[in-house]
Amino acid sequence: MTRALAVAVLLLVLPLVTFAQGPVTKTTSVTVTATIESLDRTARSITFKDQDGNVGTVFAGPEVKRFDELKVGDKVTFTYKASIVVKVQKPGDPAVPASSGQPVVERSTGAKPGATITRPQTATVLIKAIDPKVPAMTVQTEDGRTVSFNVEDKSLLTNFKAGDRVQITYTEALMINVQ
Repeated sequence: MTRALAVAVLLLVLPLVTFAQGPVTKTTSVTVTATIESLDRTARSITFKDQDGNVGTVFAGPEVKRFDELKVGDKVTFTYKASIVVKVQKPGDPAVPASSGQPVVERSTGAKPGATITRPQTATVLIKAIDPKVPAMTVQTEDGRTVSFNVEDKSLLTNFKAGDRVQITYTEALMINVQ
């Protein structure tokens, strides 16, 4: 699913490019600031409210080492970044082995709690079909699943053809900082 999402993100965000020039990189980012509304120290749950009034509760597992430093009223900034690197492989090139790295957690040592969690993944998909009328693309993942999805900008499809192997390296990162 994540690999198919990575392909979909690729086709939604990349500008027109000539892939023969080498790998292409694109990064997107979303930042949300929320206020801690309540804390349940026994259950280790935190209820947040964002600037639009949306409320959500999350569980803070034992990996949240500075949980006891949090307090109601703290403002917490969450920044989610997704980065994708794409390379079209030549016919006959071997597929790059899929990799799904374990999440890496880097804890803040500053006065307030914070952390960055990153997870890289690499996959190669085979383009099975392109339908420029919809516009849509169907790919086959390394484990044999077939996934179809719509493409927002059909002009991006001109860079691909059925039979292309597309290598994708997708990295997700979540940065959390208490202000």
